Amino acid sequence: MTEQQIDTARLAEWMDGAALPGKGEPLEASFLSGGTQNVIYRITRGENVCVLRMPPAGAPPDRDKGILREWRIIEALDGTDVPHTAAVGVCPDASVLGRPFYLMGFVDGWSPMDQHGKWPEPFNSDIEARAGLSYQLAEGIALLSKVDWKAKGLDDLGRPDGFHERQVDRWTAFFERIKGREIDGIDVATQWLRNHRPLDFIPGLMHGDYQFANVMYRHGAPAQMAAIVDWEMGTVGDPKLDLGWMVQSWPEDTDTSSAMSYVDMRGMPSRTAVVDHYAQVSGRQVDDLDYYLVLAKWKLAIVLEQGFQRAGDNEKLLAYGPVITSLMQSAADLAESSDYR
Repeated sequence: MTEQQIDTARLAEWMDGAALPGKGEPLEASFLSGGTQNVIYRITRGENVCVLRMPPAGAPPDRDKGILREWRIIEALDGTDVPHTAAVGVCPDASVLGRPFYLMGFVDGWSPMDQHGKWPEPFNSDIEARAGLSYQLAEGIALLSKVDWKAKGLDDLGRPDGFHERQVDRWTAFFERIKGREIDGIDVATQWLRNHRPLDFIPGLMHGDYQFANVMYRHGAPAQMAAIVDWEMGTVGDPKLDLGWMVQSWPEDTDTSSAMSYVDMRGMPSRTAVVDHYAQVSGRQVDDLDYYLVLAKWKLAIVLEQGFQRAGDNEKLLAYGPVITSLMQSAADLAESSDYR
């Protein structure tokens, strides 16, 4: 994405008015990353560093509400055990920079998405050290599931009542709107989800797209998660869907190839091991994991199908085609073979 400039003078004026650190210091803004949903800048004022996140100029109007939702979650995580970025400040006034934005603490760490398929040292050469990356990943959402969302004022963030019924109805309707082809297995998986429910449903705060791509780790060993990031899909729902999403393509034997091709899984613990760690830290039972695996595979296939239908000659989106059919067939196969009744 082309780098967008922001009005640093206006931003400095707003920060001074909000009594944020660095008052009176020169302000520098450097573009870090961005896409169609958000743009991210590193903001430096003297010795103070933070990160600004806001929708780009061309983003749909509903992203303004989305960015303020993200802020509410980040602010609510302050004072919890969940690895998170610090909540620095929020500006709902679009007249300052053109869109609402918030400032969060700068994370001195690394993202698995910036490693080009390899882990940074010492995790690249010391395969045994990698296990901690996986256990920290599982621990992140386990701790998130324990946040007292009501005490944090997030009662209206989501609608936990009827969450699972709405998941099936919403994404089935979504698929019908974008449908451009038949996908084998979708009817089997959809009906199975309608006929099954979790053994228990304890509402909690969830990320919505939880995976290695959306966390940051601190430098060096042992592995320590620095922050969960990218809260665009955050809501109050069923936290165990985050678990299902995280492990839906996680192999039992991590020395074999898997769908998690964007990271090197060699030396990682098995799916069973990371799920057990989640259960131990969260205090939630995982006997109904198959339900969440079917739901995650089914939902992800439908989400990716939208990109595939809009692909045109985009090779990256066209590559989703066989991934989608494989995911949906996997969901159907698991539904038909599962002992979870």
